[in-house]
Amino acid sequence: MKKNISKKNNFTEAIIIDRLFSKLNFNKPETFNFKNDAAFLKNKSNHKIIATNDSISENIDFFINDDPKSIAQKIITYNLSDLSAMGAIPYCYMLNLCLTEKINYNWLKVFTNHLLKLQKKYNFFLLGGDLSKSNSLMISSTFYGYAKSNYIIPQNKVKNHDNIWVTGNLGDSCLGFKIKKNKKIKLNLKYRNYFLNKYYLPKPCMLGFHIAKLCSSAIDISDGFYGDLNKMLNNNFGAILNFKSIPISKNLKKMINNNLIILDEVLNWGDDYQLIFTSHRKFEKNIIKIAKEKKVKITKIGRITNKLGIYTDSLKLINSYRYYDHFA
Repeated sequence: MKKNISKKNNFTEAIIIDRLFSKLNFNKPETFNFKNDAAFLKNKSNHKIIATNDSISENIDFFINDDPKSIAQKIITYNLSDLSAMGAIPYCYMLNLCLTEKINYNWLKVFTNHLLKLQKKYNFFLLGGDLSKSNSLMISSTFYGYAKSNYIIPQNKVKNHDNIWVTGNLGDSCLGFKIKKNKKIKLNLKYRNYFLNKYYLPKPCMLGFHIAKLCSSAIDISDGFYGDLNKMLNNNFGAILNFKSIPISKNLKKMINNNLIILDEVLNWGDDYQLIFTSHRKFEKNIIKIAKEKKVKITKIGRITNKLGIYTDSLKLINSYRYYDHFA
């Protein structure tokens, strides 16, 4: 693990790595115990190595006063979700940290302890990375995973008449963000904590590897349901959706009924980190069985059509969708 930051706050690069980050390599030979400036990857028979990268920045993806557990959760979830959408399981990751003067040893201890918790839960290790100084906190990670060679899921290879499925529930994170930003939203503590937790501590859906051979296409919902579905359609196909089947939590339904949020807003928002995937109708029973075995909620919400666009089940064209764009 490379060292570029200077001594400050009574700790050094060596202390940061030896006391906090060395526990994350699980003594894997690929890491050289962080004594080299590079590492190596192991091939796995009948599998391909899948790579993905995500970066998060202060005041864009999080705020400096956010709990370091939340920041660790987000950078891990973003990447695991991408791997799952391609039908991969995690193997290891590289982590780059640009630290500010505000980051102290205790902050890093909480951050790395939560990384360790997630590594144990999802079975991957820290391969290496880089430490440096910056005027704002920035974190970047590159994840590597394994997918079965013949079952890597493409993002935009949907087929006409495919079923459209979604995992989990949509929209809880959206309301969590609204509650964080708007202090005027009044909720009792139970609901407030529920939605804020969904925003601060998103969880990836790791079903992708287990259903890869049954899928024609998949994507994780990070930039909004409508926007990510549109990417799958790739201007070649359309989608007919059953809006009564869109999965939302009981808590969110109450908030929609109380006019705190509308369904259209939920479906344009991202940060759900669930999967949208398509599959031939003949695989429906197989998919339901696997999801049940893995204890993952799945919902069939529509079907693919040759007619371009996104439609309601009464064939009304939806024109209100958009998606997140860093530069828009």
